[in-house]
Amino acid sequence: MARVWYTQSYMHTTLFDFTLPELEAEVARLGHPAYRARQLFQWLHARGTTDPARMSNLPADLRRQLAEGRQCPPAEVVRALTSRDGLTTKLLVGFADGERVETVAMDAPGEQGARTRRTVCISTQAGCAMGCVFCATGQMGFARQLSAGEIVAQVDLARGLSERPLTILVVMGLGEPLANYVQTITAVRLHHDPPGLG
Repeated sequence: MARVWYTQSYMHTTLFDFTLPELEAEVARLGHPAYRARQLFQWLHARGTTDPARMSNLPADLRRQLAEGRQCPPAEVVRALTSRDGLTTKLLVGFADGERVETVAMDAPGEQGARTRRTVCISTQAGCAMGCVFCATGQMGFARQLSAGEIVAQVDLARGLSERPLTILVVMGLGEPLANYVQTITAVRLHHDPPGLG
């Protein structure tokens, strides 16, 4: 069985790692009321803003505390490749420790070329420990689990490729999601609060 690799401190190294209740507790610890956490959550997950300095409805002292205390964002696009028809974009996503995963955004064409669905496929591990001989990822070996924040960040990076809203989220990228169950489920729940992503 694959060794689970994460610690509590690792899981909460970025603002993206916090659920809304956890953000409320963190903001309270910093000396601010709970509604500030809801504002912060909106900036991160609804508006896609990762720089605390740009979160204009938060007080200056909270923005400073957030900037000093947590790395944000936890991931960046290293390379992007788009298909000839423009419907699919594959992202090579890099993390602070140098690990990289793939994230894919796909549009489904509808009638007369209209795009009806926008799907993002995310990774949950850097590599994979399953070792399936038919799978290129399985032959790479296992590097580590992704935190919930690193999984969430992939969705937000894919969202930034287009003004069209994402409609479907699938966890079929690098890694075995059930081998990183807690972080994967936390990431999925983050994208259902507020609801709207299938």
